[in-house]
Amino acid sequence: MKISWFRRQQYVQVKLDQRGEQGALWVKCAGCGDLVFRERVREKHGVCPRCGAYFFLTAQERISLLVDEDSFVDVSRPIVAADPLGFTDCRPYLERLKEAQDRTGLPNETVVGRARMGNTPVVLAVTDFRFIGGSMGSVMGEQLSCAMDIAAQELSPFVLVSSTGGARMQEGIFSLMQMVKTAAARRDLERACVPFVSVMTYPTTGGVFASIASLGDVAIAEKGALIGFAGRRVIEQTTGERLPSDFQTEAFAFDHGIVDRVVERTKLREELIRVLSFFPVGRSP
Repeated sequence: MKISWFRRQQYVQVKLDQRGEQGALWVKCAGCGDLVFRERVREKHGVCPRCGAYFFLTAQERISLLVDEDSFVDVSRPIVAADPLGFTDCRPYLERLKEAQDRTGLPNETVVGRARMGNTPVVLAVTDFRFIGGSMGSVMGEQLSCAMDIAAQELSPFVLVSSTGGARMQEGIFSLMQMVKTAAARRDLERACVPFVSVMTYPTTGGVFASIASLGDVAIAEKGALIGFAGRRVIEQTTGERLPSDFQTEAFAFDHGIVDRVVERTKLREELIRVLSFFPVGRSP
């Protein structure tokens, strides 16, 4: 995915982190171009201490940012993706999966757990963009559906933090089926009168945006988020129209009613606690 100069000022990717190498003491910020101390960036939750640009966060870093200390209990299903199509581009799909697992230390792109936010019990699901772009295949669909089932049974709010490039093309129709599967699980959550808060980060696109990420009772965009279905170039070439310069930014999404609020990363936990306090969980409407 190509990131324009303007977008990089708000949200940046560090190549060392993308490769999973954690040994370097200093990292270069693509926003200001300065070398910054890695530990200082971590202390500020992935925000450049000099220019305020955002670095990508891993799933584990997202969890640490949002939940009460030592409250997270991983309940992710112990499953990994199969290769139903025997898919190969320049490399076999199974080889790409193994590479992503080695790079991230995760079996798949989705982490699910029970946790507390401001002492409110929640079921939290976080996707990790490092794992094949956080794309949604059959495993993500199963993990999210299972997470919503747990939330419905325990009457705990469900919080989803998305960082995804959309559906996983290597799984074909099996990937697209997860849009329906997760939407059906979300309906069960509604019937149980359990709130669902969707947090969209950079990026939240494609099939995930077109399905589960857009179905929250409350939708929050992290500042600097990229939110939309198809890419700018695809839309412009298809429609023959020139898109606004702020198209698919978090501000555009807010102005057009796609999200309810835009929140800075360092204030995201506080905002989630505030939102969750409004919901009387498990009561009839």
